[in-house]
Amino acid sequence: MTTVPDDEASVTQCILEARIRLKNALQTCKRNTDAAQLLAVSKTKPASLLRVAWNSGQRAFGENYLQEALDKQQALSDLTDIEWHFIGPIQSNKTRAIAEHFTWVHTVERDKIARRLSEQRPAASDPLNVCLQVNVSGEASKAGIAPEELMALADIVMALPNLNLRGLMTIPAPCGPDASEETKRAPFRQLHEMLNQLQARYPQACIDTLSMGMSADLEAAIDEGATLVRLGTAIFGARDYSATS
Repeated sequence: MTTVPDDEASVTQCILEARIRLKNALQTCKRNTDAAQLLAVSKTKPASLLRVAWNSGQRAFGENYLQEALDKQQALSDLTDIEWHFIGPIQSNKTRAIAEHFTWVHTVERDKIARRLSEQRPAASDPLNVCLQVNVSGEASKAGIAPEELMALADIVMALPNLNLRGLMTIPAPCGPDASEETKRAPFRQLHEMLNQLQARYPQACIDTLSMGMSADLEAAIDEGATLVRLGTAIFGARDYSATS
């Protein structure tokens, strides 16, 4: 039975269970057990829980809200090997802080944002790893570029000196409880095909990342090639959105 985290002590067990689930998914589809990693999505959760996760060996953390993330980074500044991923929507007035305080950004969808991130990346820092967010399901309420816009934006990002285009990210439309396995897989398969096209267009670049799949569809995403799986409630429990108000 899967643990439902409700306090600090349970987070360690939840991470263990998530790693086992990831390993089993990779083995089932005959991928190397190091072919994908967990991104612990910690929005609305206190820094104390992130520290517990770090003590359990988790290093990559995804944050959706900038100020919340900056507060956590300050609280956890002694943990120098944390890898911070920004996975929320990006407003123009937030690009400088994102460029200065994150290693990865998963949600680049506009050339203006890409240019600002490159211009504002500190000279002493390595290039910022970015994924382009693709709206594979075509939902009006979802962020991300349309699939046919991918190459134009990729060309722009590839030319920016302080960005390192690493791959693609998507958040598919939610599937109902009766959805077929094919329905779950189709958006992930489409994103993987788009990654293949990017790799063919830029054969010398290190474009190797598919940020896709969450708690409900981890196995389908892994089977279709995910390299970063974003898990939130499975590790930290239900979110408290009142904490972000």
